[in-house]
Amino acid sequence: MVRVMASGVFDLIHAGHISYLEQARSMGDELVVVVACDSTVREKKHEPITPEQMRARIVGSLKPVDRAVVGGSGDMFDTVAEIAPDVIVLGFDQSFDPEDLERKLAERGMPGIKVVRADECADDLNATRRIVRKIREMEREE
Repeated sequence: MVRVMASGVFDLIHAGHISYLEQARSMGDELVVVVACDSTVREKKHEPITPEQMRARIVGSLKPVDRAVVGGSGDMFDTVAEIAPDVIVLGFDQSFDPEDLERKLAERGMPGIKVVRADECADDLNATRRIVRKIREMEREE
């Protein structure tokens, strides 16, 4: 059985998320999704719109997803070790370099995990920040 891991904030579910998770699911037999914890979202991106447990529940209910877990606030490699994936699928806009991540995984005793990047979804509103921008534009027009 091939276990695939995907991760993200998943603050407002949109077509880009669905495309990402469908691509990830197609790469194995089981898809485990790590939903960023609130403290990580605050540190790396913005104040979360929805709390971590709600985001994990929503993501876990999506058809491609077998299991969703809330990530830890510490070393991300601890979460990877707990899940023990065969493949990690990065979102098209995630800042990791696949080769560098594979090297770091090997250095931490997790060699052989394949890291791949998902393709970008063609939909116009395929990112949370684009959706928020459109909402703000609509509010200004009112």
